[in-house]
Amino acid sequence: MMRHVGATAAASMVLVLAACGSGGSAGTSGAEGSSGPITIWYSTNELEVQWAESVVESWNAEHPDEQVTAEAIPSGKSSEDAIAAAITAGNTPCLVYNTAPAAVPAFQRQGGLVNISKTFADGEDFVTGRSGDAADGFRSPDGDLYQVPWKANPFMLYYNKDVFAAAGLNPEDPQLSTYDDVLAAAEAIDAADAADFTLYPPASSDYTNALFDFYPFFLANSDGTQLVEDGGATFTSEEGLETLEFWRTMYDEGWASKEAYSGDAWAGPFADGVAALGIAGPWGAGQFDGKVDYGVVPLPTEDGKPVEETYTFGDSKNAGLYSSCENTETAWDFVKYSMSPDNDLALLETTGQFPIRSDLDSVAGDYLETEPVLQTFAQEVPLTVDVPNVDGATEMWQTFRNAWSSSVMSGDGDLREQMQSAADEIDGLASQS
Repeated sequence: MMRHVGATAAASMVLVLAACGSGGSAGTSGAEGSSGPITIWYSTNELEVQWAESVVESWNAEHPDEQVTAEAIPSGKSSEDAIAAAITAGNTPCLVYNTAPAAVPAFQRQGGLVNISKTFADGEDFVTGRSGDAADGFRSPDGDLYQVPWKANPFMLYYNKDVFAAAGLNPEDPQLSTYDDVLAAAEAIDAADAADFTLYPPASSDYTNALFDFYPFFLANSDGTQLVEDGGATFTSEEGLETLEFWRTMYDEGWASKEAYSGDAWAGPFADGVAALGIAGPWGAGQFDGKVDYGVVPLPTEDGKPVEETYTFGDSKNAGLYSSCENTETAWDFVKYSMSPDNDLALLETTGQFPIRSDLDSVAGDYLETEPVLQTFAQEVPLTVDVPNVDGATEMWQTFRNAWSSSVMSGDGDLREQMQSAADEIDGLASQS
């Protein structure tokens, strides 16, 4: 089982470091590559842009012959689509700091990623020295690293204290540790008309949205079991079916919305007071501060677990070095510079996102003592888990999501039969990888 021990922070945000140019194929460019100017792509997220521009400015002041030019990632359906198109065109950036672990197998299959383990003499030492055992959760099936662990976003459950008070629930002791607890709270909220919905996760059929409803709850309930392990689907286990039944009940009762939200699909329903609960990482605090009087608790499970035993989704975003990069030596040096202890602390302070470091306490302990919300999330850091690094991952997730849409959200047909059919299909995909 691939788990992140000591991993940390951030949502769907993009920082990309890129050198335009040709040359170098996956796993061949590296320490013998050239130095010189590079271009970086970064997120449009305001706080992350602030962090990125500060790092670039300080780098440029120290490296007059290796200047970094900053650009935003090209717009498109998703950053994954933009990166895949750039791989096809042969003009990828050198480094993409929004490389989603779920996309790595596809990018690797395209020949778009450089093998960090074999390309750079200090590649393994840097990654494992910074991230410790967390690095193992990002290895490809061949055992090598094609991505540099950067940041993760441990998901927890936000609740609206005003809504709970209006529903006759205790806002200081919300009792949300089990599935039955959440269902009871949802019934009370509905009866009091305290909020339109209890939960309002993204409702579209896109496979990535499974990461914002089923998957975090399943990880918590199954002690960190990934969607696919040992060549087969896991979600038809007893723990998986408990989670699926919980969500089907939420939809059947009308306590979770089946319709897409008209605003921000992730943060909007909770921030706007439409939903009583929100599933988010520490980035959510920045979205909710000043709008909602909220509390934060671990994700619920069938029987209830304390925070120090509750696994959760990490929503990691990593740095990938792409094979059309020309100035690979500069790009690798910039990776190490951007992930120094000082810059990692600045990432946490500026964005609320946790760097994937095994020495987080020594790097950020003093700061976390001043930030009670982040301190709460820090308890989940050793228990974050990401997506399985398997070939055909996109097809597997979409297969799951299709079954979810037709059985869990719609409430049609036999839930167990439909999910078992999806599991069988995923097993077949896994056997071909």
